[in-house]
Amino acid sequence: MSTHDTQVTADVPEMPTPRVREFTAHSIGGGLALLLGLLGLLAGAGLIAAATSVDPAGAKAGLIIGGILVALAAFLAMCGLNMVAPGEARVVQLFGRYRGTIRQDGLRWVNPFTSRTKISTRVRNHETAVLKVNDAYGNPIELAAVVVWRVEDTAQATFEVDDYIEFVSTQTEAAVRHIAIEYPYDAHEEDGLSLRGNAEEITEKLAVELHARVEAAGVQIIESRFTHLAYAPEIASAMLQRQQAGAVVAARRQIVDGAVGMVEAAIARITERDIVELDSERKAAMVSNLMVVLCGDRAAQPVLNTGSLYQ
Repeated sequence: MSTHDTQVTADVPEMPTPRVREFTAHSIGGGLALLLGLLGLLAGAGLIAAATSVDPAGAKAGLIIGGILVALAAFLAMCGLNMVAPGEARVVQLFGRYRGTIRQDGLRWVNPFTSRTKISTRVRNHETAVLKVNDAYGNPIELAAVVVWRVEDTAQATFEVDDYIEFVSTQTEAAVRHIAIEYPYDAHEEDGLSLRGNAEEITEKLAVELHARVEAAGVQIIESRFTHLAYAPEIASAMLQRQQAGAVVAARRQIVDGAVGMVEAAIARITERDIVELDSERKAAMVSNLMVVLCGDRAAQPVLNTGSLYQ
């Protein structure tokens, strides 16, 4: 494992090992079960209707009881029917014990004595509120993030946490806060990581930490991004002045570098073409004048020398 990977995974929290994993529940096509249930109800109604045409009391009571039992059995069997829409699943339990998950969409039939909990497997997004935290330098900043996720293991999402939606929301906020306090908004060192200057690296670390936090709930993190990042209002003006000062210094540095190159080229061409012979003192004066002209904020006012070069 590389040093970068070690740094990324160093502060990942350890979650407990899941006690249950998703597996497919035993189910059959619901069309046949629905047909048999309807036939059972019709048979029960027919037996009850036939009892009216029988004279002996014993036979009549037997037909009525038989018809009621057949109708109840058919109705009970039809209670095992489930409509599963695309992007949904049913977590099946029998007397509190997990019996599998139905992911196949359409009409399915399972044991009618089981309970079925509907859970969505569609892709969702969660956007945090604007959080106010202190960065690595102690400066108050505001940031928010959006996380794209979905349920990958329905058994873990149902049984490992109380509410997997609230769990994802809380863990996302915790991960965003943890990332914010580890890095500065702007790094003072050139090779240091910062929230504003190294968005890709910070986002990668956020995704790794989020995955570790919500994996126990059977949730898959698809993408995570910062949607808001700024200094807090109370220090925003001061930090803006600091950024402006840094920009001015960088611009000045570039101007000086360019001016030095231009002066060097000018002296080299004068010497090469033997236009005029300059001693060290006159070269120094020329360099000084050219640097003032090239690096000044305002246009220079020339002073013409009407005498000789040395007067």
